[in-house]
Amino acid sequence: MSGRRGGGGGPVFGLAEVAGPSMVPTLLHGDRLLVHYGAPLRAGDVAVLRHPLQQDLLIVKRLADWRPGGWWVLGDSEAADGTDSRAFGAVPEELVLGRVRARYRGMRPGRQRSIGAVASWLATAVRPVSSGPPASRRLRAR
Repeated sequence: MSGRRGGGGGPVFGLAEVAGPSMVPTLLHGDRLLVHYGAPLRAGDVAVLRHPLQQDLLIVKRLADWRPGGWWVLGDSEAADGTDSRAFGAVPEELVLGRVRARYRGMRPGRQRSIGAVASWLATAVRPVSSGPPASRRLRAR
C-alpha cells in the first residue's frame, strides 16, 4: 500500500491498493482505495492502519469497536482469521492512519470491451466504502 500525506491542516487524501482476500466482499485484491488520512473514526469504518506487530506493513480492516488499549479491527471475510485483532489484539489509536472513503476497481484484463461491458463496468467501478459491521459478522448473524 502506498499513501501520500500533506501538511496544512486541511483534508489529506492518499491512494492505496488492496493485497489479499481479508476484506472480501467489501474490497477485492487489486482494488484501489481513496484514503482520508486523519479523518474522524467510528466503529464500522474501513480504515488503513499499521500492523501492530510489523509497523512497516499497512493493512486495511474494519473498525469493529473501541476497547481499552485501542481499536478492535476485523476483516470482512471469514478468511481474515489470523490477520486481524483476533490474532494481534486491539490496535493503538496512533497506528490507525485514515478512513477509506471509496474504492476503484479496474477493468479486468481480457474482458470484453463492448459498449455494454464498458457501461456495466463504469456503473460499478467507483463506489463509496460504507460503514457497517464486518461481512463475516453479518453472515454469522443469519
